[in-house]
Order: sequence, then C-alpha cells, then structure tokens
Amino acid sequence: MAGRARLSRPAPALALALLLVAVLLVHEAVIAWLAAQWREPAALRPLATPMFTRQIEPAPAPAPATIPAPVSKPVLKPNRPKVQVQRSLNAINSVANEITPTTPTPTALIPPEPEPSPREAEPVTTAPTPAASEPSDAASAALPSPTAFLDAWPADTRLSYRLGGQYRGELHGTAQVQWQREGSRYQVRVTVDIGWFVNATFTSQGEITPAGLVPRTYEELVATRRRTAVLDDSVITLGDGRRVPRPDGVQDTASQFVALSHQFASGQSELVVGRSVSFWMARPGGVDRWTYQVQAKETLRLPRLGEVEAFHLKPEPLANPRGNITADMWFAPALQHLPVRIRISMGDGNFVDLLAEKIEQR
Repeated sequence: MAGRARLSRPAPALALALLLVAVLLVHEAVIAWLAAQWREPAALRPLATPMFTRQIEPAPAPAPATIPAPVSKPVLKPNRPKVQVQRSLNAINSVANEITPTTPTPTALIPPEPEPSPREAEPVTTAPTPAASEPSDAASAALPSPTAFLDAWPADTRLSYRLGGQYRGELHGTAQVQWQREGSRYQVRVTVDIGWFVNATFTSQGEITPAGLVPRTYEELVATRRRTAVLDDSVITLGDGRRVPRPDGVQDTASQFVALSHQFASGQSELVVGRSVSFWMARPGGVDRWTYQVQAKETLRLPRLGEVEAFHLKPEPLANPRGNITADMWFAPALQHLPVRIRISMGDGNFVDLLAEKIEQR
C-alpha cells in the first residue's frame, strides 16, 4: 500500500513544469488582451511625441505708464527793434556810395541766376512705366503664402496638470493636454491618470484651415471602453453607427481646448467678462451646441507657476443633456491664452479639478 501511494504522487519536477506552463499561458493571455485593448483603430494615425525644449512662464505684466515731469519753457528775449538795425544799414550804404559811387547797391551785388543752356533746356525723357498687367518681382514677393495662416497656431505644446477631486473619496493624479501639428494636420490628446481608479485618453485628429480646426476623428478610451466618432465633410458617424449632419464649426471634447485658446489669442472671440462663445461639439453619443459664458476674471494660484490672472468660462445648461458631466475652463492671457485650469463636474458633489503646473513647447 505504501508503495502504491508513492507511485500515485506526481514527481516534484513534473509538478514544477506544469506550474511553469500554466504561468506562461496566463501571461500570454494577459499580454494578448492588453495588446487588443490598446491597439489604435485604423481611423487614428497617431503622431510621434515631439521633444519639448523649453518651458513657458507667465508673461510679465506691462509696466504702468509714467507721466513725464513738466518741462519749463525757455524765456525768449525780445528782439531788438528792426528800426535801429535798418538805420545802421542805411548809414553804411551811404558811406560806401560816397567812397565808390560806381559800386552797385547791395542788392546788385547778388549775381543773377544763369539762364539754362540749350542742353539743360531740353526735356528730360523718363523710362516707360511697366504695364499694370505685368506685376513686378516686389509685388509678387509681397503676396502671402498659401500656408501663412499656420504661423498663427502655436508650436507643439504640452500642459501638465496636477489633479485633485472627489469621487467616493479624495482623488489624486495627473493629467495632460498635448497639442501637435505636422503641416496642416493636427492632433490633440487629453490624458487623465488617477492610478488604479481610472485612466482615460481623449484624442482628436484633423486638419488646420484658415477657418480653424476641422476635426476628422475623435476617440474616447476610458479604462477598457473605446468609442469613436468619425467626422466626414457633411456627416458625422457616431459610436453606435448613427449618422447625423455635420454642423459648421463643430469641435469635439479634446479639440475644444485648443480651438478656444486660438480664438482668444487671435482676437476672433473677445475674452471679456459678460461675453459668450458658442459652438457645436461632437462626441460618440451625439452632437450638441455648447455655450460658455465668460463669468469672471480671477486670480489663480497654480503649482510652480504662481499667481496668474485667468478668465473663467462656465457652460450654460443644455436643453437636452446627455448626462451630468460639464466642464468649467480658465484661460490665462499671460500664458498664451492656454487653459490653465479645468474643472469637470460629475453631479452629486463629484468633480475632478486640474491645475496647470508645467507648460512645455518645442
């Protein structure tokens, strides 16, 4: 009986081998699952992350205008009477006439202007002016480049935020808004990292035109859930396959930050308390028209960047809301009109607050 019991037990080497095979199979399955979750769809063509070489600091406030000290006017001495001067000249002329009667008067001492010679009298011929239909080289050089409007957009920029908030307890983490462009192609990527709680990435890709950003693809990746909206010239294909008309000037959740920043920096929209800015915003669930009111000008204390003046934009309630998530934004003129604070409200006292702590550019 003892011998049979010993024979039924697996050898230690065989048990270790089976355990190793099982671990390898589990690891392979996990790696394959992760690769499937993080694989970019065909609609997105991600740009390579650039090398950021400088950091942006708040621009100094303009110095107050100084009033120059009054300059005392010099006291002008009165002119001597002209009568006395004229009498002296008459006396000198009379003495000169008595000594040399033939000497001409002072006015005759001025020689007459020589008459022009026949060569000088000939009309001067000028070179013919170029015809209006033939533009000169200088005029053609002054014509603007077809891509000159791209110079008004910022270089590759990355804003890093310190994240705090409340959702079933205190939240702590980091977030980034990264803007890139290659020629007239752009990419905006917003990432939120709250550790084990949630990781989210929102990506917008499209074109830069003289009228502004034209999104073509928008993607939301929250944990393992991926949703996409494809924006064609005339229609938008939502995440569930529905197709809706594409309105003019439509943006998405990620592109709105850069689009608004450019409008304020270029003067297309006035960043003045009491004004508002409206645009259509597309998400995989639908397309809605959002209006932001410039609520107030506030002083923010940003980590590492110090105190900065920023304008608070607050969204108006939607007529038919698709959820309870809204976002307030603060844009700072001293930091290239970039969004230095973003506060996302999720209802029931839950929120996520992003404060910019570093701004990098290429």
